[in-house]
Amino acid sequence: MRTPIFVNEFKVVRPRFEKSQEDAIRWLAEAHAHAERAAGYPSGRTDLSFEFFEKLIGRFGCSPEKIAQRGHELDDFSHLDWDKMSVFNLNQNPSGQDMDARQRAYDKLVREKCDELYTHDEKLKQDLIHVSCTGYLSPSPLQRFAVERGASASTRVSHAYHMGCYAALPATRIAAALALQQGDEGQSNENAGVDVVHSELCTLHFNPLMHSPEQLVVQSLFADGFIRYRVGTKPAAKSRSLKILAMNEEQIPDTAHAMTWLPLPWGMAMTLSRDVPALISSSVRSFIERLSSRAGMAVQDVLPGLVYAIHPGGPKIIDHLQELLEAPDDKIEASRLILSKYGNMSSATLPHVWSEVLSNKEKYPVGTRVLSMAFGPGLTIAGSLFEVADAG
Repeated sequence: MRTPIFVNEFKVVRPRFEKSQEDAIRWLAEAHAHAERAAGYPSGRTDLSFEFFEKLIGRFGCSPEKIAQRGHELDDFSHLDWDKMSVFNLNQNPSGQDMDARQRAYDKLVREKCDELYTHDEKLKQDLIHVSCTGYLSPSPLQRFAVERGASASTRVSHAYHMGCYAALPATRIAAALALQQGDEGQSNENAGVDVVHSELCTLHFNPLMHSPEQLVVQSLFADGFIRYRVGTKPAAKSRSLKILAMNEEQIPDTAHAMTWLPLPWGMAMTLSRDVPALISSSVRSFIERLSSRAGMAVQDVLPGLVYAIHPGGPKIIDHLQELLEAPDDKIEASRLILSKYGNMSSATLPHVWSEVLSNKEKYPVGTRVLSMAFGPGLTIAGSLFEVADAG
């Protein structure tokens, strides 16, 4: 019999600052207008004012009706004094600081966040997996944190980088393999176990000189997020778990152009085709059939009563999938709730949805089956079939 794997013990740490979507849109409009002025209007249009960009973002961006607020770790988004900003000092750098400065900011801010993700007296697990697509440093902030906590000989830090919004699923798959390996090796010491840690600072990578509709969608959608959770062969002693029934990951042929995440001199740049929701929808049903087969079940036996934990990549993706899957509002509610409360936090978003499912015992009782899916460059579809399990 296959050893069961459980996902549990979620800990969410919010960014230092929260901004309503109305205020975030106003900040973006100010940044775009100021960047144009500071750069000498490279587009040749001198009418690109705050009012122009506010209207443009209102037309193409994510509205406050879909996203209520977003979190940011960087202080820059809290004011409009461009000369005093650490990354978006637009008078000197109309595109914002270069990749080096943004990565140094990521390193400092994430290292500080580790002290919130783990209490001072908490012993680190034998394996930590650091997940991010917004920061790349070696040693990573999590590696330095482990050394500073005196765990350099007892904790191994692995990295699951650059997979974007779907990374929680492959990271969980890697964590499951490590948990099984620890079991095979007979590990029973006090720090046995695997933690997955997500640290996404998506807002570090805005470029206020990029005004295309695609970029206005990206800049009004993404936010910062931090979360950790445990993956192991036993349910949590005091909290509910998600028991993994099956996992799968596939790429949709001929869609590599539809979404990319590229390192550029100024930072990370996303391209996002307007066809992404339709391209994803065209492959979802067959993906679910193969995922169900991996769980040893027929898809018609899986779908009834299923709850959906969909990565809320954007409002249109949720709308398309809800229509395609014929899912009632209450069956996809957790995804919409997380999008509204926090925005798209890239890889950290889906674990927030999982945590929401586990925290609501009334809506999602023990035995509830949860189909979780996320999407990213490739185009890649990653998914897991879970079952809500009680405390061990």
